Amino acid sequence: MDGNQPGSGAMPEVGVEDLRLGQPHSARMYDFFLGGKDNYEPDRRAAIQALTVYPGIITLARENRSFMHRAIRMLAEAGIRQFLDIGTGIPTSPNLHEVAQSVAPESRVVYVDNDPLVLAHAQALLDSSPEGRTAYLRADATDPESILSAPELAETLDLTRPVALSACAVLHFMPDDRDPFGVVRTLLDAMPAGSALTVSHATPDYDPVATEKAVEIYRASGTPAQVRGRAEVARFFAGLDLVEPGIEVAHRWRPYEVSSRLPAPARQTLTDAEVSLLAGVAFKP
Repeated sequence: MDGNQPGSGAMPEVGVEDLRLGQPHSARMYDFFLGGKDNYEPDRRAAIQALTVYPGIITLARENRSFMHRAIRMLAEAGIRQFLDIGTGIPTSPNLHEVAQSVAPESRVVYVDNDPLVLAHAQALLDSSPEGRTAYLRADATDPESILSAPELAETLDLTRPVALSACAVLHFMPDDRDPFGVVRTLLDAMPAGSALTVSHATPDYDPVATEKAVEIYRASGTPAQVRGRAEVARFFAGLDLVEPGIEVAHRWRPYEVSSRLPAPARQTLTDAEVSLLAGVAFKP
């Protein structure tokens, strides 16, 4: 694949019926929370329902994006040049590859999502720098073997060299019966020492009533969801070396990084209950 034309490969066609426009969708609800335009009336209705029980969900969505930007910049500055992003969602600039390539233009990124709506927007995700490369892989994030065996992955990433696995705001859409811990472990096992894991995950630790009501709305709209406490989120990092400040509420994770969406003083006014998102980055020894 040519770095100057990273999106030149044939993309599967997406029919309108595949997009399920008549029912709410978590990716489009997230887009609504971020102030995007790629959402429809059913998505907005469900999103507003979630807002009535958990007004902080907009803050959670925005702080998740901000955390991702800070974490990816930190990893790129630490020398990581390969990134695997599972549960990509609808493109929202700056995307992960834009952040990584702003530090190191030669960075390579593979985005993974099984959502036909994301596929419809994948061309935007494939707009790489000339020196780097991006690819989009349509696969189920709960089937890590299908990701690891995909030709798009092999053509873009070298798994003998460190890779940063990004799982931001996706694991809380994998209930325990989808084995999210096994998913993360399988992907990391395929990566060498020096690789990294970035996780952000909704938590009930600070506002259990509101977060559980929000989970119920997602489930009622057909989206499986499960929030997890700090001890459960820590399981994703088992055997890895957490970077400072460890597992923290997202807005408290290195808030002074220049890539933060809000200036540090504004971020400090947020409460943990408003954010209700745990975040962390760790390296594989």
